[in-house]
Amino acid sequence: MSTKKISVGILGATGSVGQRFIELLTNHPWFEITALAASERSAGKSYREGTNWLMSTPLSPTIGNMKILPCQPNLPCEWVFSALDSSVAGEIETAFAEAGYIVHSNARNHRMNSDVPLLIPEVNSDHLQLLDSQRYAKGRIITNPNCSTIGLVLALKPLQDAFGIEAVNVVTMQAVSGAGYPGVASLDIMDNVIPLIKGEEDKLESEPLKIMGTYNNGKITHSTFKISAHCNRVAVNDGHTECISVKLKQKAPRTALIDAWRNFSSIAQKLNLPTAPLHPIHYFDEEAYPQPKLHRNLDKGMAVSIGRLRECPLFDFKFTILSHNTIRGAAGGALLNAEIYKALSKK
Repeated sequence: MSTKKISVGILGATGSVGQRFIELLTNHPWFEITALAASERSAGKSYREGTNWLMSTPLSPTIGNMKILPCQPNLPCEWVFSALDSSVAGEIETAFAEAGYIVHSNARNHRMNSDVPLLIPEVNSDHLQLLDSQRYAKGRIITNPNCSTIGLVLALKPLQDAFGIEAVNVVTMQAVSGAGYPGVASLDIMDNVIPLIKGEEDKLESEPLKIMGTYNNGKITHSTFKISAHCNRVAVNDGHTECISVKLKQKAPRTALIDAWRNFSSIAQKLNLPTAPLHPIHYFDEEAYPQPKLHRNLDKGMAVSIGRLRECPLFDFKFTILSHNTIRGAAGGALLNAEIYKALSKK
């Protein structure tokens, strides 16, 4: 790989996920932020003037003084990270790819396109071969999945490899940060659970099947196990909790599932990618774990925590998982995608 840093821009830089991109990319060993872009109402302002900085780390003076540019494919960078809202992301990301940019997208618009990798590096890095069939000349689009999908798939992947999966039922309790900023009104979420996140259940029932599908001759054959999802918004700042029941194709003892999780590793760990967790899955024996307040930042916020594995009277087993929705499930996931793309393509 080249030792020269790749210049990157951030689309939707003023929003909560855009800010998380800035936080994670500042002082990154492989990438350098050279462009920040946002909507017309922010364009022309300095970043400090045009954003309400929400991250816990201080905003660097260099970033704060950068001028916000329009989201047009003339940015002074080679790659872009898209934190755009899905209402505008599709056309803008396509325009950047057609102009020769490598687009790493957090938006849903291109995820299910047949020629676009829906990528979790620990699970399906071979799907990057789809890029060879994309219609753009030099540009490319790579997507990361929905925030809840990432935690679910990382928990299921070792089970699929070891035992096979027939069916999954998942109930999510999703943090308010997943709705962006300002997000859900406080009077709606306080003392409450909102049992609807529009479009979320469809994503959670379809995206894992593409990710866990098989690449062959330029196409992905989707997995065929069934997923039923119920998605809820809860009064937690960060960290999505999911309660999962799974039916396996091959019967196995409880200890075998725990071993599969604890022994799971991948090419992302082998390559020692900067954003990759040392251990992508952490299993806890403690009865009341995992919990968002305690475990969402585990392993740079990039690991999935699992606990409460027990037999299920309807399926085979049930368990609880936790993942950080704006790090692993959004900006950190897209950044890890960029790292493995750079490593495997030797850019």
